[in-house]
Amino acid sequence: MSLHKLTLHELQQKFTAGEVSAAEIVRAYFLRINQVEPKVRAYVTTLKESAAADAGVLDEKLKSWRKTAPLMAMPLAVKDNICTDQVRTSCSSRMLEQFVPPYDATVMAKLRANGALLLGKTNLDEFAMGSSTENSAFGPSRNPWNLAHVPGGSSGGSAAAVAADECAAALGSDTGGSIRQPAAFCGVVGLKPTYGRLSRYGLVAFASSLDQIGPITKCVTDAALMMNVLAGHDERDSTSANVAVPDYLRALKKKDVKKLRFGVPREYFAEGLDPEVEQAVRAAIGEWKTLGGEIKEISLPRTDAAVATYYLIATAEASSNLARYDGVKYGLRSKQAVNLADMYLKTRQEGFGSEVKRRIMLGTYALSAGYYDAYYGKAQAVRTLIKQDFDAAFKEVDLIVTPVTPTPAFKLGEKLQDPLQMYLSDIYTISVNLAGLPAISVPCGFSAAGLPIGVQLIGRVFEEETILRAAHAYEQATDWRTKKAVVRA
Repeated sequence: MSLHKLTLHELQQKFTAGEVSAAEIVRAYFLRINQVEPKVRAYVTTLKESAAADAGVLDEKLKSWRKTAPLMAMPLAVKDNICTDQVRTSCSSRMLEQFVPPYDATVMAKLRANGALLLGKTNLDEFAMGSSTENSAFGPSRNPWNLAHVPGGSSGGSAAAVAADECAAALGSDTGGSIRQPAAFCGVVGLKPTYGRLSRYGLVAFASSLDQIGPITKCVTDAALMMNVLAGHDERDSTSANVAVPDYLRALKKKDVKKLRFGVPREYFAEGLDPEVEQAVRAAIGEWKTLGGEIKEISLPRTDAAVATYYLIATAEASSNLARYDGVKYGLRSKQAVNLADMYLKTRQEGFGSEVKRRIMLGTYALSAGYYDAYYGKAQAVRTLIKQDFDAAFKEVDLIVTPVTPTPAFKLGEKLQDPLQMYLSDIYTISVNLAGLPAISVPCGFSAAGLPIGVQLIGRVFEEETILRAAHAYEQATDWRTKKAVVRA
């Protein structure tokens, strides 16, 4: 089998056994990238020369003593809003088009410490604001299953790269579903860890109380492998949780789900859910029941308030975070300005795209004098109620099963003129971020048009091992993981 078709853990086993060199891995993956990248456009930046050089150093080291680390020589991609030392980090924005960080994000430092090879930085909706990767300043990425369709967003480039076998695994960030939604659209696995489980140091901020880095992989085992390397406390991140990290791979060995209780929220199967998606998700629920899980209908009564709550909080935090891009400290500076105030104005006009401007305006309005209590303050109160709904549900069940998206991947351009419809594509994922919970998307079927469908498992805070265990049991009982995208012109 071609190396690029292997899962991360399969490739790791071959490298550990000495059956393949790091240099051979890099050559195989860049051959694949050269074949499909002109069509998929998953990457903003590729790093063929540095990856090959790093691979050569690894191979030379191992000649004398072959001791490998869990991700040594593994070819990975990283979303372009995660800082990488001496490698451009643009956030797919003209504002940061030339920005080269002088340091690594903590997750990137951990990957390097384990000998991982960085193949490149992946495309995203500008500053992670979007659900289709069409808001990128460098053009949209495409869904490997059907190039006329979006790969999802904002981590669409990472999901497309994994689905098209342009990397063995990738990192994304999830503010309201930005790992899980593109993973579902592209037929791969996407894990959003508990808020604080992975360090956010070096992640370019969108909405600081919601953002979370996580892995996008070809299978659940690979997600567990990535989590074993990435999870843990970081003193440089004030939101990082100092909580013991379990062995996620060991959790997968307990394949039986007989003692697990699965909650199915009735609010997630209401009007607006595509019949093909509902059928696939209910079939997955049936599979967990066959495996011995207990299925119970539950209620999450504030679900209908989640979209409004999320977009008030997220835009308010975006307005605050993006205030730093003023043309003074770093990033773009307008050359057309005649004075300081004009520089601020024109830099933002030239540097930000329409979606980013829209969210800054919404957030600034929500935080303005006279409206703070009516909008932002009220949204924070409802956020607490949404979290309380989950807390109550988890007294009855161990996991919650829902769709990831209302529909399979939509066509490029289909929702660009209707921002509200685009926002609604995250309706099943945003509550998880508001409550700070872990959740995973795993493939569970296909539409009649051949587009992937995902199912979401939500767990209690810091219980990623439970959702990984249940997701792995389902994955092993079905054959969806064996289906591969065929990139056609």
